[in-house]
Amino acid sequence: MRSSLIISAFLIIFCLQSLAKVGAPISPLVAPGTISANSATLVWNKPEVYSDVVRYHVILNGKEIGISAKTNYTLKNLSPLKTYTCSIKAENKLGELSAGSTTLKFTTKASGKILTVTEFGAKGDGTTVNTVSIQKAIDACPKGGTVRIPKGIFVSGALFLKSNMTLEIAKDGVLKGSGDTADYMPFINNRFEGWEMKTYASLLNAGVMNNKGGFAVEQLAIKGEGTISGGGGALGKAMIDQNGIRSRGRLICLMNCKDVEIQGLTIKDSPCWTIHYIYSKGISCHDLNISSTARNGDGLDPDSSDDSYIFNCTFSTGDDCIAIKSGKNPEGYTIGKPTRNVNISNCVFTRGHGISIGSEMSGGVSDVLVQDCTAGALLHGMQIKGTKDRGGYVKNVTVADCQLLKITIFSAVNYNNDGAAAPEPPVFENFVFRNIDLSKAPTKEPVININGFKAEGHKLKNVVFDGVKLPASAEIKVNDALNVKFKGMIIDNGTTPKYVVQDSENVQHQAK
Repeated sequence: MRSSLIISAFLIIFCLQSLAKVGAPISPLVAPGTISANSATLVWNKPEVYSDVVRYHVILNGKEIGISAKTNYTLKNLSPLKTYTCSIKAENKLGELSAGSTTLKFTTKASGKILTVTEFGAKGDGTTVNTVSIQKAIDACPKGGTVRIPKGIFVSGALFLKSNMTLEIAKDGVLKGSGDTADYMPFINNRFEGWEMKTYASLLNAGVMNNKGGFAVEQLAIKGEGTISGGGGALGKAMIDQNGIRSRGRLICLMNCKDVEIQGLTIKDSPCWTIHYIYSKGISCHDLNISSTARNGDGLDPDSSDDSYIFNCTFSTGDDCIAIKSGKNPEGYTIGKPTRNVNISNCVFTRGHGISIGSEMSGGVSDVLVQDCTAGALLHGMQIKGTKDRGGYVKNVTVADCQLLKITIFSAVNYNNDGAAAPEPPVFENFVFRNIDLSKAPTKEPVININGFKAEGHKLKNVVFDGVKLPASAEIKVNDALNVKFKGMIIDNGTTPKYVVQDSENVQHQAK
């Protein structure tokens, strides 16, 4: 009888815990910088238990107004200066709806004046350099206003944006970066590959870099249905030839900015990194098509910045698709500005080196979520990378519900390792890889290859792989690690992967 009571009590507690997990509230928020007079974009977390969730219902002012299979939704046709309440309900495979999420309240902005650059003398003929005319429109833009690039190809050199404005590239409109390096002078204070230095200006610039903190530009939007196109590899090569490889500008560079939205655009042909933001907070990049072929042609680089939301984007790049950074070696370690809270979801990565954290991560990186993404044959797949000289840390990273072709954690890279070392090696810890489809991964190299640092106290630690589909003949390598658990590693033909474990402790693996 006593044992039956104990079992019954255990079952009751288990059921209550399960109900608590199922009932864990969805918590929607407005993605930073996305509130305008007529729209706002919501993002939310999945319920704690979500395996049977098929879609979400969006409730606005008590009325259902939309359905989304993703964990984001853009509200349109809103009224200016009106307060709205909204919530989210999850729907399961049986068509049952959850209780409503926590309620979110926000107020739209006032309608602003629209200035078209042609009113200031700009010509969309594809040859006229319009830097002066477009900058005049930006400088004249009132608070809450919009500068519009209409249909046509508007060539320009470096432009400098400001707070409380929108730069809109209209459908069939192109903001085209000049191919002349003189159009990106004078040099500005910037950061590249982890070091603060002077570089050419970018095509679009916002803010002034200051590692002591504060925000130079707030409430900025760069959006539309058009295209931002740079000078590409040819401009990058010209910048290298004149002032060295680290002199190149970006296509879009934000420095000490807060609450910025980059949305809807095709963004291509950067001379170097495509979108780079430094010492910033609350940056939302969504519904973008980003492509590059230039040397070091990263797609998007959050750098010593907090609260990034990157979703519904497509990447095809000549280097890392996304590279999360925070400075390099002693300088980055001393400045000590981490990148925190990066949420990457519903993105497609068709070409490039990887979805990356590092290699410049000396200020620290934490609380990264990569979810519901699909990756093609990226050179290194989903990768976390550094060197023993970097210092800093990478911790609390979750990769879930993704289709990938490789997972790598590197403790050494054969590039960008010049300069003095930080005072101690990095710490890599607390990583979760859950519900990952690696079944199409090539098997000439390890499908999962994870490595820590050899120094005492710096082994990779606390890593979980849970529910990973693997190809036949898959190999998994683990080096210099502590507390690594593999569970639910699935191969369709019923075989088990080959584990190669070296200089590691407490590495556990099971098929189911």
